[in-house]
Amino acid sequence: MKRRTGILLHPTSLPEIKDTYRFIDFLADSGISIWQILPLGPPHHDLSPYNCQSVHAANPALINLTSKVNKVAFEQFIETQQYWLEDYALFAALHKKLQTGWWQWEPALRDRQQQALQNARQNLAEQIQHHRLEQFLFFSQWQQLKQYANQRGILIFGDIPIFVAQDSVDVWANRENFLLDVQGQPTVVAGVPPDYFSATGQRWGNPLYDWHYMQSNDFSWWKQRLKTASILYDVARIDHFRGFEACWTIPAASKTAIDGEWIKAPGAALFKSLEQSNIKLPLVAEDLGIITDEVKALRDQFALPGMKILQFAFDGNPDNPYLPHNHIEKCVVYTGTHDNNTTLGWFQEQANQQYICEYLNTTPDKMPWALIEAAFKSKANWAIIPMQDILSLDANHRMNTPGIATGNWNWRFNWSQLSPEINNKLRDLSYEHSN
Repeated sequence: MKRRTGILLHPTSLPEIKDTYRFIDFLADSGISIWQILPLGPPHHDLSPYNCQSVHAANPALINLTSKVNKVAFEQFIETQQYWLEDYALFAALHKKLQTGWWQWEPALRDRQQQALQNARQNLAEQIQHHRLEQFLFFSQWQQLKQYANQRGILIFGDIPIFVAQDSVDVWANRENFLLDVQGQPTVVAGVPPDYFSATGQRWGNPLYDWHYMQSNDFSWWKQRLKTASILYDVARIDHFRGFEACWTIPAASKTAIDGEWIKAPGAALFKSLEQSNIKLPLVAEDLGIITDEVKALRDQFALPGMKILQFAFDGNPDNPYLPHNHIEKCVVYTGTHDNNTTLGWFQEQANQQYICEYLNTTPDKMPWALIEAAFKSKANWAIIPMQDILSLDANHRMNTPGIATGNWNWRFNWSQLSPEINNKLRDLSYEHSN
């Protein structure tokens, strides 16, 4: 982890998808060497990249469908990606036709009886081929983009959500890996317990893993997942890392997260197995929230960098680990993440603006760049800034508001918002603090 600076921007937030190369040029010209993105999978109607139909496939909105298709390369792609592609293409075709969650399909399809699957493949052959083609185009185009980014000195920093959506091919085609009943419904679901932010906790609703089964076959499902991620990314963030030490396990019948309990997970065995595999993908642990000594030990056992969020730093406690003077080198510092308000929006809501300004030796009119500069000056090896902060945008431009079901994941910037002054300021800070 040599010192680097980066920008967090999901490709859907570009003015147009065809602007990816232009954005890479902007990063390189600004001295930025990390492009962090959110998960690339095909989302549901809520557009959340953390609630996708597949952990392997890509969002069709990210694909240029006008590209020419080389027949030999297409056939080779189908063969090499068969471990996920065939199930996904069938699932996507069925899902579009039936317009319901897979557990509501007729039992023969729900339970993947061979005759029913064979009939569906015959009846939906054209649609299935279309989904194969979409994924071939994405992986081909993304490989070219990643190669271009790497040539310009930029790493692609991806994101791996710990959990998957119930309405996904991953659960439908691999039910043995999840704690489900005979109808395909979760018996327990994921979330986090009650805390300072919520008296009832957060009930996310994702099905939980059958860790005992996963460990019995040497975590093959996870290895396949990381294999695909290693094709797409140079490095990846593991979301909700603490869930690999223990998961907050909520009975599916419970409407809130209050009645859950911590159930241990075999994180050490999983990461050791990944280490011993031929998959070489550097990982960063999203170790935010209330982190126990056991979670820290798991992170440190595998030498995974953690995260520091400056918006969490100013509670008045000088020992707050997110304050810059408490940072360590082996971590990634952010002003905020995709789940936070923009820094300007955050600052405008703070009652302790004077304390923040005194600590940063700045004035309110210098925000958000005062916090950006604090991130770049941190001893953390990597400093990553959301694009909204680079553009000094307010709360109306945040990417996601957790707990709000609608209106998220839609934000896009406009090239006219990027002035030469911003470019120069970013370049000066990057060169000063990334060496």
